[in-house]
Formats: sequence, C-alpha cells, structure tokens
Amino acid sequence: MNVEELFNDMERIGYAKELNGINEKPRPVKILDTTLREGEQSPGISFTMRQRLQIAWMLDYFGVDAIEISPIISESHFESCKKLIKAGLSAKMVAHIRTLKEDIDVALKCDADYVAMYHSVSDIHLKYKLRVSREEAIRRTVNAVDYAKAHGLYLRVTLEDASRADPRFIVQFSKEMEKAKVDRLSIPDTVGIMRPQGMYNLVKLVKNSVSMPIDVHCHNDMGLALANALAGYEAGADQIHASINGLGERVGITDLAQLVMALTVIYGLKLDVRYDMLKELSDLIANYTGFKTYVAAPLIGENAYKHKAGTHIAAVINNPKAYEIVPPHLIGNRRSLVFGELLGKNGAIFFLNLLGLNPNEEMAKKFAQGMKKLQKGDLFELQLTKDMEKLFLNQQIKG
Repeated sequence: MNVEELFNDMERIGYAKELNGINEKPRPVKILDTTLREGEQSPGISFTMRQRLQIAWMLDYFGVDAIEISPIISESHFESCKKLIKAGLSAKMVAHIRTLKEDIDVALKCDADYVAMYHSVSDIHLKYKLRVSREEAIRRTVNAVDYAKAHGLYLRVTLEDASRADPRFIVQFSKEMEKAKVDRLSIPDTVGIMRPQGMYNLVKLVKNSVSMPIDVHCHNDMGLALANALAGYEAGADQIHASINGLGERVGITDLAQLVMALTVIYGLKLDVRYDMLKELSDLIANYTGFKTYVAAPLIGENAYKHKAGTHIAAVINNPKAYEIVPPHLIGNRRSLVFGELLGKNGAIFFLNLLGLNPNEEMAKKFAQGMKKLQKGDLFELQLTKDMEKLFLNQQIKG
C-alpha cells in the first residue's frame, strides 16, 4: 500500500473522520525540523559536525520545509551552520539566535538569509530571567528587528513563553512586530502548560491580531505536544516545529513521525515527504545519540507493530488494518507477531503453517494450550519477512 491507497482506504479510517468533525479540505502547512537546534538542547546530546550535516541532508531528502540550527552556541555550530547554508539544500536553513545585534552579526557571517530571533513575553520570564519591563522587551526586539531588516534578512520572531503571558501583551507585542516588518511569528508553549483548546485560543488570538504567517512550537512537559501542535494548526498556524524522536529541552517537543502521520491520516493532508524514511530517521538519531528509541513510541518504536493477544493476532492475519491504522512498511517499520501464553487457535495455525506442518484445528488447539502452560510470557517473536508477509496476507482464517 502506498500513501494514495491509504487516503482512499475509507474502511481503514471507518467513521473516525465523521466523529473527528473533519469535513473541510485540509489546509497546507509547512514543517520545520529543529533536531539540530532544539534537539541538541536535550540533556546528554551533542552532535559532531559530520553528524549534523548527515542529519540535515537526510531531513532535506525526507522533505521538511525548513531546518533550524543555532550558529551562536559554539564554533562547531557556527561552522556547521555555514556549511549547511552553502550546501544547496532544498529546505530553508534557519539560523536561530537571540535578540541581540552581535548574534545577528554571527548569522550574517554564516551567510544566513533567514534568521529566527526569540524574546520572552511572559511576566515571569521578564522579571526573573531578563529583568526587564514589557516596554523594554518591545524596544529591544524592535531594535534588533530593525538591524536585521537593514541587512536584508528574512526574519521570524518567537514570543518565548507566550502560553503564560498576558494575552493583551501578546497582542500588543505581535502588532509591534508587524509594524517592524517581521516576516513571521512563532507562538510556543514553552513549558507545555496548554491544553489543546488553550493552544487553539492562543494561536487564534494572534491570527486575528496580525496578518503574518504563524509558527507553533509545542513542548511535551505534560505529554500534549502533538495535540497542541495540531490544535495550533486548526487555529491557523502555517508552520509546525518538530524534531526527530521528539528530542528537545527537558522531555522534548512534537515528534516528527507522529506529526507527519497525524496530519496525513487524521486530517487527510497529502505531504510531499518520503514517508518510508521515518523509521530510518529515528534509527539514525538513536545511533548517533546512544539513546534507544522508546519501545512503545508510536509508529517507530519496537512495539508499534507487535501483536500478542490471540484475538489480535487472529484479526490481523485476516486483515492487518483491524489493528493497524498505518501499514508498517509505509513508514519503514516491520510487523511482528508475539507467540506466548496469550496465543489462540488461529495464531497457532499460522505459526504451525510457517513450520510447514499443515495443522488441523485439533493440532492448533493443543499447541495453543501447551503455550499457555509455559512460564515465560513471550516465547517467540516473529518479525515477518517478505515471504512471511505474503503468507500472512494470503492466509484467511475462519474462527
């Protein structure tokens, strides 16, 4: 099955689209990957220059619209940023900097033409982090914007900690950015405090106040990064930030694979990306960082396509979409069957057929009963090869 077939397979989606209330044609949205910026803020992670170049090349080939990296962190980051800008990638290279003239100068030395500056807008950040007033926050940001614009830079301004800021100040700040000719705004949920309805309201507030394109950047402190990113999309965001495996400060941000497949399957948005690279990208980062992907990670984790319960195995043998909303090969993953104490008759038939035993129903029942007496819960795990997949998809079991 390819992506087009997935879109046309209404049986797989069932009535979920109706219950989700998605009746309009999906609105296009861009994806910015920040593995090389936000991802490197994840505790214990630091990429080499060669790794950064490899990650960027693969992200570009995958099809993200923009790739973010900060040239101000170290000399190595500066050189990486400079090389990536000159690499001729299709994705836009975004130099992430502070709202400071000296940082803009560093970006210019990298030959950047697209920079992203950030400034806090919440009272708690202004008081305890920056020790400046609201008025000073606007003044400093506008001065930096004027300097960047004088050098011909395309500019995004991030309203850091917007989700805890006074909504009236958010509107004021956003309007001042529009007057200063900022090209786009980023609205982050910096500490993951929003629920989806709150993120929707926040993005809608800004969307109704200014005419600039809007990014959303959602942290996962409460496990709601993906939900909030999608809420931001529904409110009108034009670009969503994500990272491979959801890497980022503290517990991270929106996961790239989850975002891509949610937009595709739930919203019916056809993205110009290579879906079959999602697992490969995850494995690459796991290899570079030494942090193994969580086994229960949606879509790309080891358990994402493992079926264990007897009734589940029987159902997916008849038709995999009974328990798989996205076919594993579409994203570069593989299906596995787990045979143990939960094995049922139908799973036993399939397993014994693989051994060439041509079982009858009585043999299968005895085999399943014998498995239930074993002490170890998961005795066999069978990852299906192409030949096994063929048998798997051809075998029809009548219970």
